Amino acid sequence: MRTLRFVFVVGGVLSGLGKGVVTASIGNLLKYCNYKVTAIKIDPYINVDAGTMRPTEHGEIFVTEDGGEIDQDLGTYERFLDKNLSKNNNITTGKVFLNVIQKERSLEYNGRNVQLIPDISDEVKRMILEASKNCEISLVEIGGTTGDIENLVFLHAIRELSEEYPSATVMVSYLPFLKNVGELKTKPTQHAVSRLREVGLFPDFLVIRSESGIDEVRKDKLARLCFLPKENIIGDPDVETIYEIPLIFEEQKFHEKILRKLNLPVRKPANDEWKEFVKKLGSGEKLKIGLVGKYVKYGNSEHKDVYISVVEAVKHASVVAGVNPEIVQVSSLNIEKNGVEILNELHGIIVPGGFGSSGIEGKIEAIRYARENNIPYLGLCLGMQLAVVEFARNVCKLRGANSTEFDPNTPNPVIDIIPEQKELIEKKMYGATMRLGAWTAVLKRNSIVHKIYGKEKISERHRHRYEVNPKYIEVLEKSGLVFSGISPDGILMEFIELPEHRFFVATQAHPEFKSRPTKPHPLFVAFLKACKELKNGRKKRRKTLIS
Repeated sequence: MRTLRFVFVVGGVLSGLGKGVVTASIGNLLKYCNYKVTAIKIDPYINVDAGTMRPTEHGEIFVTEDGGEIDQDLGTYERFLDKNLSKNNNITTGKVFLNVIQKERSLEYNGRNVQLIPDISDEVKRMILEASKNCEISLVEIGGTTGDIENLVFLHAIRELSEEYPSATVMVSYLPFLKNVGELKTKPTQHAVSRLREVGLFPDFLVIRSESGIDEVRKDKLARLCFLPKENIIGDPDVETIYEIPLIFEEQKFHEKILRKLNLPVRKPANDEWKEFVKKLGSGEKLKIGLVGKYVKYGNSEHKDVYISVVEAVKHASVVAGVNPEIVQVSSLNIEKNGVEILNELHGIIVPGGFGSSGIEGKIEAIRYARENNIPYLGLCLGMQLAVVEFARNVCKLRGANSTEFDPNTPNPVIDIIPEQKELIEKKMYGATMRLGAWTAVLKRNSIVHKIYGKEKISERHRHRYEVNPKYIEVLEKSGLVFSGISPDGILMEFIELPEHRFFVATQAHPEFKSRPTKPHPLFVAFLKACKELKNGRKKRRKTLIS
């Protein structure tokens, strides 16, 4: 096998620039150049994983096939690389220190004192190499910003790896635009490069983020003052969709420059399918899709990251469904306060996952509105649990039906925690103990979901503790709720549906995590097609009324 090569991606000036998208876009081009590529995200926080973090602070918690609760950048990597990644592709300070401390306790350091360098940095290198097995090019993104105290040890580790393996270092930086002088300013990026050089790393490429794009004057200045060729300064302007970024990089021959730096043959990306996807994205019939959640606001602004995989899955499916969806983030707390009238103009409703009692009744009201008004509904994880609660309350007339997560004393616990999960919570063992990763479901023949998937046995990713209470299955089924997917042992309910409804499907899983741009998830495609039919039906009714 060829020698492993690395592309290290670091950040300058400020966080939130889109290093993950840059990393994924480079990987996308190299993959389409027929190289075996993987991507690794390094997060400098002390948490072992992202599973115990608040979504409003950290954004979406992405789940891998092997049950990792990971930074959302792993989801971007998977979508751009069309590849399942492992939880080992996410390295945190917590993971590194935990490994080193366990080795020290086991006398693996032969009784000597254990130090930040070389022991922590060596463990970082070991973990990077382990996650890079069987690949030709490994992209490693260092979270945070150059100059942060917490990512110094990671910078030292990749500096050592860059001396041992062919590599390229990419700095993603920001050029602020000062309106009062009408000028892009390069000084913050100059300082960021200087800080990187202090740890012995010299950027081979600068990817410049800006609202408007970088001009030749600023390129000349950065090239001179940051000591790199002008052609290695890559523009990364704001775009309508992040899926354009690989194509913008291709126009600047970024992939060719990286391959030359890595001493690899230059190839033309065979990415016609990607270009076709980008071309079609945003075309088609306009729809309004309501995403009803409680994490849609952060302060006074709309939160963009909490449900990012759901939003992207809708975009992927829109190309196949031939629609142009406007995703309207609806606060379930707002529904509780002002009622369901804000849902009136929607062509479909999605209720995604979540935890905690805040905003739950608003979600239940949104589900009731969708069921009673024949509005296409797609429930994901909590969205399935609450659909069961709503049906139990309003169709089965089970007084006070609820999940024990929100009301431990409910007289009708239609959603309940399974015994082993209860034991874990009593011991305060919260981290990495939910039902996580890929689980198999057997689909009921001739059901809606069986027709959508086109097969009887499927696998989806999960992240939850609570399940449908088996004691209530019979009464729910008698009232018309169909459990159309169950675990192979027949114990866990995985899918529900209402056959007489235009489209009412929910799953205990998170199918959004497996959707890819050129391979959209069939559940989302079917949902959007039903939304399109609803809109066309409304048009016909309006024409009839007018005539």
